[in-house]
Amino acid sequence: MRKAIFPGSFDPITLGHEDIIKRGIPLFDEIVIAIGVNAEKKYMFPLEERKRFIEETFKNEPKVTVITYEGLTIDLCKKIGANFILRGLRNPADFEFEKAIAHTNRELSKIETVFLLTAASTSYISSSIVRDVLRHGGEYELLVPKAVRVK
Repeated sequence: MRKAIFPGSFDPITLGHEDIIKRGIPLFDEIVIAIGVNAEKKYMFPLEERKRFIEETFKNEPKVTVITYEGLTIDLCKKIGANFILRGLRNPADFEFEKAIAHTNRELSKIETVFLLTAASTSYISSSIVRDVLRHGGEYELLVPKAVRVK
């Protein structure tokens, strides 16, 4: 079974994340979207809300599940039997950052990282940009799945 973890903070999930997950579905038997919890980090959205956004976005996709976790991603992979880590790449800076993590993960666990390039139409979107647009009252709806709506 080809089981992949797609880790991140998803604060919030963006159209870029959604694109990578949708394009990963045919490649894997199961994709576990794993929301990492970092006590050092300040989030705009509570963990439960981030999880709900993702569950709502993929409610009709049986190959996708959503969990939360703390600690190393490779430890989570071992715990749930995932053989792959799925990551999206937007630009060369992402590649350099993700490459170092992928090499470390492979050295420590033999778990492979699979990279998908983001679609050109979403390559500029990041969660930090979405948060900035939200803070300033901009049209964030153009950057996130329909499930991400703020009152």
